[in-house]
Amino acid sequence: MALSITWLGHATFVLQSPGGRKIILDPWVTGNPSSPEAAKKLGALDLMLITHGHSDHTGDAVSIARSSGAQVVAPFEVAVWLGKKGLQNVTGMNPGGTLKALGLSITMVPAMHSSSVEEDGQIVYLGVATGYVIAFEDGLTIYYSGDTSIFGDMRLIGEMYKPHVAFLCIGDLYTMGPEQAAKASEMLGVKQIVPMHYGTFPALTGTPAKLRELVAPRGVQVLELKPGETAT
Repeated sequence: MALSITWLGHATFVLQSPGGRKIILDPWVTGNPSSPEAAKKLGALDLMLITHGHSDHTGDAVSIARSSGAQVVAPFEVAVWLGKKGLQNVTGMNPGGTLKALGLSITMVPAMHSSSVEEDGQIVYLGVATGYVIAFEDGLTIYYSGDTSIFGDMRLIGEMYKPHVAFLCIGDLYTMGPEQAAKASEMLGVKQIVPMHYGTFPALTGTPAKLRELVAPRGVQVLELKPGETAT
């Protein structure tokens, strides 16, 4: 079985691993203007990975974790915060750590971004923003950047983990735009990019078309999904 990728809009994906494990990344479907209704019926999930604390990445973490039975993995402070919300099956990590779970190898890596939630009109800071490198049962490895700018250690992530596919934000303003994402893909050494975190709001102006234009000379493929669409 090949890795299956379903985009639910913004930065939310459901992956089905070659071994049949279902993983949700940065769950935000309620109030997500780019997430189709049909894609919100998620059913059982094995694992939930959260990169940082913003509401457009954690908005449905508690409700989906409860309804799906997923084990949750998150940066340590986010994990503590989720525990206070009543979630019990939560593993906190920090960048550099690797977790072996459900036949997968999950390494938390740095990201350059902020991490917080707003509660009762107050900003609650939730540690550092992160990304993940996931090695699947068949050896396929992906890099999910989370929200980030480009940073020099992406080259190190490429050298150490040799990801085949990179999920990269391209929306600009809050994250990388297409130009930075194109350079990031070169540093990572990947041959396929799944763009994310674009088009949700007017402020997120980066486009897959621009990214494709920038990486095509190097033979890099851009896997552009429509919200709700699945690819393998």
